Amino acid sequence: MNIAIYGTKTYDRHFLAAAGQDRFNLRFLEVPLGRDTAQLAAGCEAVCVFVNDVVDRPVIEQLAALGVRIVALRCAGYNNVDLTAASDQGIAVVRVPAYSPHAVSEFTIGLLLSLDRKIHRAWSRVRDNNFALDGLVGRNLHGRTAGVVGTGQIGALVARALRAGFCCEVLASDPVIDPALVDIGVRYVPREVLLREADIITLHCPLTPDTRHLIDAEVLAAARPGVVIVNTSRGALIDAVALIEALKRKRVGGVALDVYEQEAGIFFDDLSSQIIDDDVLQRLLTFPNVLMTGHQAFLTEEALTAIAATTLRSIGDFVDGKPLAEGVCLQG
Repeated sequence: MNIAIYGTKTYDRHFLAAAGQDRFNLRFLEVPLGRDTAQLAAGCEAVCVFVNDVVDRPVIEQLAALGVRIVALRCAGYNNVDLTAASDQGIAVVRVPAYSPHAVSEFTIGLLLSLDRKIHRAWSRVRDNNFALDGLVGRNLHGRTAGVVGTGQIGALVARALRAGFCCEVLASDPVIDPALVDIGVRYVPREVLLREADIITLHCPLTPDTRHLIDAEVLAAARPGVVIVNTSRGALIDAVALIEALKRKRVGGVALDVYEQEAGIFFDDLSSQIIDDDVLQRLLTFPNVLMTGHQAFLTEEALTAIAATTLRSIGDFVDGKPLAEGVCLQG
């Protein structure tokens, strides 16, 4: 079976080839999927895409005309896929609902610690033989109030680490209450209460119409002065323009971002010798209390192994007419 894999990097090739070399003919494409590149899937029954590939109705119609039967996302999020169009064209859509929640949760804690203790700034100084400690005063996590928005597999691990590991007072917001978190002292509250009372806010919810720009000007104005915000989930959960204004007014103590709303066409590529015309992103990078990484929270050997295995297993099960694992099938 031929599979066109869009937007591939060296790590994609390594882990996908190891997982599928016995059954599939993998066509690795460096370009992202979009209206101008869909034709590269000619001769393939399946395409494999990532978070910033465009899988809208025109693309899906092109894929259907080429004979593509299934779109496989090698990620959990699917807000870039028009599921209605896929249904209309009879194309199945599958994803990786859970690959390694530990990868993202551990990275979240790492970002928070680095931001709060200014580790990233200290590292940069030492590289220049500057060992002065001025300006590097941080804060303990112990005893602070942390708010976890979304307590699925990733959010639950973050809440547990903050509560049990750092003895934070942990507030949580999620439509489904996790009794195991309640047992260790995590307190579920309405989302607006969490956003207003937390010293630290970390986001672990999906991007939906209800959560788009969950952190906006109104929330930032009502939040505790000096609030620290961490986002390793979806970029559009935060209104970046409103965040910049709050940073300029010094209402926000620090921000750690592994995702960005307009990251498509920027993240995952080396643009160090190019001019980036995204003024919002460039402004965010000027703040000393903003720490940004390029969507790497998922990037561990364990997670990449699980992503490759689940993605190719789902395609194989679909072709064989076998039931798909729970949470994998979005359309089909």
